[in-house]
Amino acid sequence: MSNEVLESVRALLPSIAGRAMSTDQNRRVPAETIQELVEAGVFRMLQPRRYGGAESDPVKFYEVVREISGVCGSTGWVASVLGVHPWQLGLFAEAAQDEVWGDDPDTLVASSYAPVGRLTPVDGGYELSGRWKFSSGCEHASWALVGGLIVGAEGRPVDFMTVVVPHADYRIEDVWDVIGLRGTASNDIIVERAFVPEHRTMRNYEQAQLRGPGQQVNTGPLYRMPFATLFTSAITAPVVGAVAGCYASYIGAMRDRVRLSLGGGRFAEDQFAQVAVARAASEIDAAILQMDRNVREVYQHAVDGVEIPMELRLRARRDQVRATERVLEAIDILFKTAGGNSLQRGNPIERAWRDAHAGSVHVANDVERALAMYGKAEFGLAVEDNMI
Repeated sequence: MSNEVLESVRALLPSIAGRAMSTDQNRRVPAETIQELVEAGVFRMLQPRRYGGAESDPVKFYEVVREISGVCGSTGWVASVLGVHPWQLGLFAEAAQDEVWGDDPDTLVASSYAPVGRLTPVDGGYELSGRWKFSSGCEHASWALVGGLIVGAEGRPVDFMTVVVPHADYRIEDVWDVIGLRGTASNDIIVERAFVPEHRTMRNYEQAQLRGPGQQVNTGPLYRMPFATLFTSAITAPVVGAVAGCYASYIGAMRDRVRLSLGGGRFAEDQFAQVAVARAASEIDAAILQMDRNVREVYQHAVDGVEIPMELRLRARRDQVRATERVLEAIDILFKTAGGNSLQRGNPIERAWRDAHAGSVHVANDVERALAMYGKAEFGLAVEDNMI
């Protein structure tokens, strides 16, 4: 399959790599980089054609994300997260899509899905208040998707929804000072008693059932895929890409290295080093191959207009979290065998190691939870979870 966006992005990789250290130090992806990615078409890959989007095969999108992440994990993470949101916005009512993209189809949308917002029913919609953490790249976006609970008359939650709000209705608090993915600027979003019209809301239950009002106008197969496949893959793809890029840097750096200890000699001629490289390469390959296979099969079911079986949805989640687990094992091998040189601040191995481990703690990469769901279903027990 050809991937025109990938070719455009590859031309940008040297400049993105050149900004990787400053991105990490400044705790944000430069606006210049975001504009380059906009012009390359990264954020239109999963956007509806009605607004100038490509409605691409999602496997192509993850391929682009991995390439970007290979030279800068933070940039790849922000590209992936902001890049998957056009797909979800395509599930909202047409009026919501028009509000966001009507004047500027390149408008970006951030997110924080935890249901920490309080939605109180009012005439025509809801009143929303809350504080959301971990909104990656939010300073580059003009809108935000946030999670909230509808609170009934007795003060108890009665439904879980995702709503889209304009920047005018929220403020960003700079709190992001962390060990890994430092450049993602995953800051807090704060909303105080903002009105959210009904058309800018979507029930999470409906989304889990592969339904959304936006399907009335966006009829392509992309918008009949599960959130739990597309979004979780968008969280794992940057982690895999960062490790794959680290592997390439590692091989280049270590191929001609001569040891000053352990009897000296070329590192490349050490049998233990050879085995370590083989193990790391295998884990990276397995992660990519399984994820791409599953996403491709889910997409093909949507193209064919047939039901996506629960077994496939569970398998996609199983292999998505295992992909994270696999590449963490790979990068731990690389970090350890690179020796003391990998400790130096700004070293690509050091930065990728931090970024990969930081990405692994996202709730979408909760390995045990996802694997338990798969095992439960294999034993014939019912599985009910919005993340499948």
